[in-house]
Amino acid sequence: MGAGSLALELQEQAPEVGTVVAAIGGGGLLAGVAAGHDGAMRVVGAEPEGAPTLTRALEAGRPVDAPTGSVAVDSLAPRQVGGHPFAVLDALDVEATLVSDEEIVAAQLTLWERLRLVAEPGGATAFAAVLAGRLDLGPEPVAVVVSGANTSAVAF
Repeated sequence: MGAGSLALELQEQAPEVGTVVAAIGGGGLLAGVAAGHDGAMRVVGAEPEGAPTLTRALEAGRPVDAPTGSVAVDSLAPRQVGGHPFAVLDALDVEATLVSDEEIVAAQLTLWERLRLVAEPGGATAFAAVLAGRLDLGPEPVAVVVSGANTSAVAF
């Protein structure tokens, strides 16, 4: 419910956005965002190379076990994407892209240095995909979801 609400708020506040990028672990957040847009915009899931749950599922055509290692293991490393979220993601042609742990850490640092925003590795993963140039983005505005609460100023 909350993830779908995020999609509706994004449409209301920034209707010009053509692509939204969010991190993926179990798939709930991304499925809610995709369902909330119902195919009206491009939705991309970003995930760590060490925890490619959606990537593996899309390759297999169903949820399958994936590795569970990454700096983002606290939030983005379930054994597989959920069955219900996968059904939504697959039906709405959601894309997936992989980012390295080094790219995730660089995104965390950039968020801190430029915006004074402390983000956990999982929360910085979507931004890492954009920052590292992992996506072919057109001229339309892009929304990046930075979420999660598995960090503190001390741990960061």
